[in-house]
Amino acid sequence: MAGWQNYNPFSKRETHSRGSIVTYKILTLLSWLLSVVVSVYFTVHEPHDAFTVRRRIWDQNYLYPSAFTMNHILADIYWIVLFILQFGYVTSLFSSNADVVSAAAGVGSHFILNNLLHFAFVMLFVNSHFHWAEVILVLNFINLSSLYFRHNTVPRFIHVPVASGPLAWTFVAIYWNGAIMVPHPHSLVARIFGNIFIWAILVYGIFFIVTYNDYTMGFALSALSAAIGVAQFKRQVIAFQWIFAFIIMAILFIMTLTVAVPAMSGREFRWRRTTAADQERAPLLNEGA
Repeated sequence: MAGWQNYNPFSKRETHSRGSIVTYKILTLLSWLLSVVVSVYFTVHEPHDAFTVRRRIWDQNYLYPSAFTMNHILADIYWIVLFILQFGYVTSLFSSNADVVSAAAGVGSHFILNNLLHFAFVMLFVNSHFHWAEVILVLNFINLSSLYFRHNTVPRFIHVPVASGPLAWTFVAIYWNGAIMVPHPHSLVARIFGNIFIWAILVYGIFFIVTYNDYTMGFALSALSAAIGVAQFKRQVIAFQWIFAFIIMAILFIMTLTVAVPAMSGREFRWRRTTAADQERAPLLNEGA
């Protein structure tokens, strides 16, 4: 068993060898570039050739309107900010501070896998292979959830670009792609189910805000809810979905501020009395950036 731990790239380690650090630097940078390039390319370009017909990411979003169709401008802003923050994480692997490098390397395997799975999702999505794209999203959700719960004490500048930002997107994308995947995503039945399932975003966000005081998850999910709300309002003014989306956005944003403002002023807000176990598993949010 000890031998397996030595070879398992996802095992938690207190220290990393010089060789593993170099490997993480190379693979993290290359996989991040792959994720960025394919995302930007299929946001801007619509390639056609004799053998394949691919559509841009947001063309698919509007070609198959559903209860989770997003506003592409808000979603693009989300990803631009996330990619910038991820670049900051990548550079932390090249830091002269050994503690920073060790913390960054500790989540490197999950981040590399996230980038590869994101690349696979984009390629499947633009080629309209929505069922396989959903499988990739679920696998990445498992990967990122494992990362979040196993490494929830890393500094905020690592947590946001590696854990909370991608995890929030992946959770919402499962519903977004799933709604496109089902037959007749714009039908009345599909919209009714959409009116129900959209509340999962609120429940998911409240879990992280209340349990972990993680305002970064609350803010990310509120931003994605806003993207859904704007698109649904433009699509059908007389409907419940955009109202629900904005209600979810408002609740999460208010709860986020309730936690974030005290944290930024050096105080700590708690929804309930904490125990020693709670303090031990509390995430990075009380740490400096």
